[in-house]
Amino acid sequence: MNRNIKEIVAQMTLEEKAGMCSGKDFWFLKSVERLGIPNVMVSDGPHGLRKQDSEGDHLGLNESIVAVCFPAACATASSWDEKMLESMGKTLGEECQAENVSILLGPAANIKRSPLCGRNFEYFSEDPYLTGRMAIAEIKGVQSWDVGTSMKHYAANNQEFNRMSCSSNLSERAFREIYLTGFEMAVKEAQPKTLMCSYNKINGVYASENKKLLTDILRDEWGFQGYVMTDWGAVADRVKGIQAGLDLEMPASGGVNDRKIVEAVKNGTLDEKELDKAVENILRVSFSYIDHRHPEARFDRDADHAKAIDCATECGVLLENNGILPLSAGKKIAYIGEYAAKPRFQGGGSSHINCSKVTSALESAQAKGRNVTYTKGFPFDGDVLDEAELAAAVKAAQEADVAVIFAGLPDVIESEGYDRKSMAMPVCQNRVIEEVAKVQPNTVVVLHNGSPVEAPWADSVAAVLEMYLGGQGVGEATDRLLYGEANPSGRLAESFPYRLEDNPSYLNFPGDGFNVDYAEGIYVGYRYYEAKKLPVRWAFGHGLSYTTFEYSNLRLSAPSMSDDTTVTVSVDVTNTGKVAGKEVVQLYVADKNGTPGRCIKELKGFEKLSLQPGETKTASMVIDARALSFYHEGLGDWYAPSGTYEVLVGHASNDIKLTAEVSFTTAKKLPLIITGATTLGELLKDSRTAAVAGKMVAEMGKAFGADQPSDEPNPLGSGAEMMEAMMYGMPIKSLASFSGGAIDLDGLIATLNQFANA
Repeated sequence: MNRNIKEIVAQMTLEEKAGMCSGKDFWFLKSVERLGIPNVMVSDGPHGLRKQDSEGDHLGLNESIVAVCFPAACATASSWDEKMLESMGKTLGEECQAENVSILLGPAANIKRSPLCGRNFEYFSEDPYLTGRMAIAEIKGVQSWDVGTSMKHYAANNQEFNRMSCSSNLSERAFREIYLTGFEMAVKEAQPKTLMCSYNKINGVYASENKKLLTDILRDEWGFQGYVMTDWGAVADRVKGIQAGLDLEMPASGGVNDRKIVEAVKNGTLDEKELDKAVENILRVSFSYIDHRHPEARFDRDADHAKAIDCATECGVLLENNGILPLSAGKKIAYIGEYAAKPRFQGGGSSHINCSKVTSALESAQAKGRNVTYTKGFPFDGDVLDEAELAAAVKAAQEADVAVIFAGLPDVIESEGYDRKSMAMPVCQNRVIEEVAKVQPNTVVVLHNGSPVEAPWADSVAAVLEMYLGGQGVGEATDRLLYGEANPSGRLAESFPYRLEDNPSYLNFPGDGFNVDYAEGIYVGYRYYEAKKLPVRWAFGHGLSYTTFEYSNLRLSAPSMSDDTTVTVSVDVTNTGKVAGKEVVQLYVADKNGTPGRCIKELKGFEKLSLQPGETKTASMVIDARALSFYHEGLGDWYAPSGTYEVLVGHASNDIKLTAEVSFTTAKKLPLIITGATTLGELLKDSRTAAVAGKMVAEMGKAFGADQPSDEPNPLGSGAEMMEAMMYGMPIKSLASFSGGAIDLDGLIATLNQFANA
């Protein structure tokens, strides 16, 4: 139906327009019956429909409808499977249509800055490119059913401690490269219907009233077309929010902020046109949903449970394996740990799903007639060691061919609202793993957790299978992977450091409650570990398989590229093993021009290939100028210097198989404003001033005798080298001193600026 949104808004009273900018209650938007504006519903969450029919809350405390819990983002990102995530999104979109929900609150695209963030299980990755690709896939899937998504939490919301008021303080470069890129990619390619602003301040300004964030970047730069809503209770100053580009306040404010908007318009502090724009944004999205209802939509919980199992199977990451996996059906297997019977498959808080069905790994094994025994070993929740349970676990392991320990992080450790205190697993779990491994060399650990854990026992066990928080189908998925009914194909979307102290944010997380400094800048996750040459337990992109793969024939579609051209990178991958498997081909890019402050390499592409034994397929990925670029604060734009770049293709960030080089030429010129503090070295590096500076250096060299050969030994280097280094670092203001007044410094600076800006 064609609707004239501006005409509808023009018929609204000032009070109706102000009221439209806040919720009716916890989950519904307001209606205006006389104008045919209905009240539509929004609902949590990113990996399942947490629709509350009765009393609403935003922390998962009150009951919601029976629904299906899919794997959380910590798991789905580890699939590196865009098609799978888009399919999951389509299922969620259909469920929303069937349940009359207009907006699904998700996905969450915040970066995993620290392993301690209590909400990491809802976030995709430490890498912005992978985050963006995963978010795009889920948004496209959900919105294919004409249901909107609300990408969150925009932006730099990377901790739970004082998240409602703390200021995330970071450089413009880090903000753009690490914390905004995932949002930018999704807005430009998938256009989420709404975006949810975060609670926190960014460099001292609340996200909910940050015009640079909500308008200048989001709408003017990226072209966002939807409406911006708050996280629940995130409003600081409602009038400033409207002026900054915040459209909808959630939940209901009891009319308090509505009256402030009305008063501001009446007294002239708020232009009514700004209010009109906010209302138009909201109505455009709401009417789009109303005009595209799908009566054929069904919420088939059994069918969607089966889909959840398939999704979880794609997400499992085989971290270690000495050959013990897959398990042989004829062997006697001891299952240890209460998670075997009662899996931990989701996190706490606003995304907590009231599940339709949960099948444990133990139940799955028993249903398939596996030769499995079960011992509790340690409790599902808490950190209490029962010596009798420990003894029973050790005895069960001794009497079996293989011991499989189901371990991880209890609910009380990972949840929205607070951060973890350490990377350690419960002491009782580590103790059981260590004691069992002493008596049973064939010990397998299955992990259920939402973010990295320290694994002091990793070198003592035979295999480690990371299942993350895999949703209500995680038990069946685990069974498939353990027994080889499916081949693990997940890859880590985050690094697992050996210890918390190795993490780049360690000295600055979570701040003092008022401010948190992102002092590590762009060096987050593998970017930091590789720059520091700091070994990690398991690297970004790592994941093993029950088969083997060979890479060959890396080729580029062209040897060079420019600002407006692209290059296709292709590589052949062969399954050289005996079983079918999937390989995630990862493409990284490295600046080989000596540009200061560049990371060792950065992920810029990936493709997941499904290969039968002996089969060869080609992975093809496209890189453009942006893939080579960093955010240059002086230019206020993305910039890659002309020169040589290395393309690296491989199995993981620390397992590169093949490399190639591509040359790049840019027409962009960096701003060069010459002052007395500008060094000769800076002038020599820039093509606009290099010739003039070269003459100056040559003349100075003659004056100081640096061009004369010397036979005198110098342990610090030749006199020429010393003089050259000194001259390159010399600011031109110092030339006046060394020239004895012969140089007109002001005139020299003026001349050089003419060359720089010619």
